[in-house]
Amino acid sequence: MKLRVLQLLAVVGVPALVLAACGDDDAGSTTTEARAEESAQGDITVFAASSLTDAFTELGTTFESENPDASVEFNFGASSALREQILAGAPADVFASANTSNMDQVVDGGAASDPEDFATNLLEIAVAAGNEARVAGLDDFANPDLLIGLCAEEVPCGEFGREALANAGVTPSIDTNEPDVRSLLTKVEAGDLDAGIVYVTDVMAAGETVEGVEIPADDNVVATYPIAALTDAANPDAADAFVEFVLSDEGQEVVQSYGFDAP
Repeated sequence: MKLRVLQLLAVVGVPALVLAACGDDDAGSTTTEARAEESAQGDITVFAASSLTDAFTELGTTFESENPDASVEFNFGASSALREQILAGAPADVFASANTSNMDQVVDGGAASDPEDFATNLLEIAVAAGNEARVAGLDDFANPDLLIGLCAEEVPCGEFGREALANAGVTPSIDTNEPDVRSLLTKVEAGDLDAGIVYVTDVMAAGETVEGVEIPADDNVVATYPIAALTDAANPDAADAFVEFVLSDEGQEVVQSYGFDAP
C-alpha cells in the first residue's frame, strides 16, 4: 500500500507530475465513474489538521484505489503549525484546516486561493473511561483539584475550547496546553488528565478508552473545515482531483462516517 503518513515536522520533496484525463462532457463530475475516466497520476502531499487523521487516512486509501497511478502522503498536525510550514515554503499540494482563520492566512499569503468548506465539527469534553473524577461539565474546568488540559491557545481546538469556556462563564484551571488535539486526547486516554476539550470526532475515534461529556449547544462552538489546493503545488492536477474527491458525495460519506457534519 502506497499511503504514507508523515510526522508534523517532516518535509518531503514532491516531484512535478501530470494528470492524464480521458472523459466525456461530464468529466468535471465528482462521481466515481467520472473519476475513473479522469484518473489522477503521481504523488501529492496533503497537510491536514490532526482531527482529520482517521477520516483522511481512509480518504487517501480510497483515492489511491480509484487512481492507481497516484500516491498520497499526509502531514497531520495543528492547523496553525501547518500554516506556518506552508507559508515558509514547505512542499505541499493540499491544505485542509480545522478552522477558517488559518486558511485565510494561507490565502492572504498567496499560497492558496478559493478554499471550500467540506466539514464542520463540535467540541466535547473528553474524560478517561470510567470518569473517576466525575467531570460533569465545563464548570469542572475551574476546579484546581482536577488535572485539566486544553490545546494551546493558537491551535484551533485551543481557541474554540477557550471560547466555549468563556461562553459558559468559566475561568479554567489549566494544567497543560497541548500542541494539537491528538496529543491532548492521548493524555486523557492515558489517565494523565481528568478532562480535556477536544472534538466530538476525537471522542468517537478513541472508542472505549474515552468517554464524552456533552457541551450544551449555547456554549459550544462550531468548527468549520476548509480545503484548498495550494498555489505552488508540484502536482496541481492531482491536488485538484483530491480536493474534488473530498467534496464529492463519496468523499463526504467517508468524512461524515467519522462524526463530522456537512458544512
